[in-house]
Amino acid sequence: MDTRKEQERAELHRAIWKIANGLRGSVDGWDFKQYVLGMLFYRYISENLADYVAQTEEAGFDYAALPDATAETARAGIVEEKGFFIPPGSLFRNVHARAAQDANLNETLAAVFRGIEASALGQPSEEDFKGLFADFDVNSPKLGNTVAERNANLVKLMDGVAEMRLGRYRDNAIDAFGDAYEFLMGMYASSAGKSGGEFFTPQEVSELLTRIATHGKTSVNKVYDPACGSGSLLLKAIKVLGKDNVRQGFFGQEINLTTYNLCRINMFLHDVDYDRFDIALGDTLTTPKHWDDEPFEAIVSNPPYSIEWAGKNDPTLINDPRYAPAGILAPPSKADFAFVMHCWAWLAESGTAAIVCFPGIFYRGGAEAKIRKWLVDSNAVDAVIQLPDKLFFGTTIATCILILRKGKRDNAILFLDASKDCVKVTNANKLTDANIAAIHRDWAARQAIPHRAALVPAADVEAQGYSLSVSAYVRPEDTREAIDIRALEADIAATVARQAALRAELDVLVAQLRNPTP
Repeated sequence: MDTRKEQERAELHRAIWKIANGLRGSVDGWDFKQYVLGMLFYRYISENLADYVAQTEEAGFDYAALPDATAETARAGIVEEKGFFIPPGSLFRNVHARAAQDANLNETLAAVFRGIEASALGQPSEEDFKGLFADFDVNSPKLGNTVAERNANLVKLMDGVAEMRLGRYRDNAIDAFGDAYEFLMGMYASSAGKSGGEFFTPQEVSELLTRIATHGKTSVNKVYDPACGSGSLLLKAIKVLGKDNVRQGFFGQEINLTTYNLCRINMFLHDVDYDRFDIALGDTLTTPKHWDDEPFEAIVSNPPYSIEWAGKNDPTLINDPRYAPAGILAPPSKADFAFVMHCWAWLAESGTAAIVCFPGIFYRGGAEAKIRKWLVDSNAVDAVIQLPDKLFFGTTIATCILILRKGKRDNAILFLDASKDCVKVTNANKLTDANIAAIHRDWAARQAIPHRAALVPAADVEAQGYSLSVSAYVRPEDTREAIDIRALEADIAATVARQAALRAELDVLVAQLRNPTP
């Protein structure tokens, strides 16, 4: 286990717990998550802007100390470069310094947030900033019944976020924002009746998917996720390849408004400028927003499992170029293969897609079996990897990774059983760095490994009814003790003979007792 990662993660978690304890009983857990992440974002873009301005000035320059009127003269240039503007007096640092004495702190923050979004109006960055603070309602009764109570909680929130030692993303071993998001989901999602799995992919799984999707490449044109959630999968490419090696940026679509806002915030928190990402709001399956941006060289996704979608209830979809090749649509009650077909359609000829899938889609019949047949016959499936169970928050299901590749050199599918590649952490399982490396290595080797991997010709998959279940091709090792049947039979025979001899001796002894010799 990486010691530095664990130290940074533990420190971040302690800081979040401290804020949580300060607000316990005042703010519902689910809403608390939104407020913490919103305040983190406010602090980050304040520091990001101040650092940017300082880089253009002499050493020791402090943007936060400038009068607002002086800074206004540079507004146009800053907005053109960064996409937004914050006057020095509205920076997190300065508002926090006055917070405890500000009887109208809620209104102060509301004005600051409006000003940040308004600074992008009419600019190319407008869509990237619109509504970013929509879930941070400083006048909500969720923060307190009175203005005084709300402001007291806002002061506690600002104090807690100010004390976090976040540093710069590129200097951290962990993804600070993403880790905060995952930790907050774990703290509160179950009590709120919500599943964090649909919003956030654990960072270790994200890294495995990204390493697979970018294997053999030092750069890619674009990274895409059709169900991007908070963006954790997209952003893992920064750690794996480096931001500048994703040449044309990060693209994704998300149907949930709150999570869509979080994803855009996450982009900024990872120092991805507004012109380097395009996150859209809407239903990818019926109203995809990136027709003009595909194809994508790397696609990574953890789409929602077995959700309902329009399917055959919308007669136009069978003619959609994404779904038409298979000649049939995914069932209306199970959209999994609709996401798969969408990814295949938008994958570049040199690209790889790594998709987390519900295991049922690999063996169920009906329309799903027909789509599997098309994928296998089209040589679209590179591999299926069985993951351990309990990797994702809110579900114990042992999911799989479906890997699609164009331009395959063979007509076979690799089936890899990685169900034991994990360590147990409390009631969940987790991939270690060693686990990730082993799974990636064995996938890339593309060779049979007894009881772990099988490279199966497409004809053999056809013979199995186009099942793509790993268990149909990889047999687990029999760890039961081997038994020598002949030796066992000999032992039994010897035991029986010994019993017979003892019985004979006993009969003699009993006879002597009954008829003693005079």
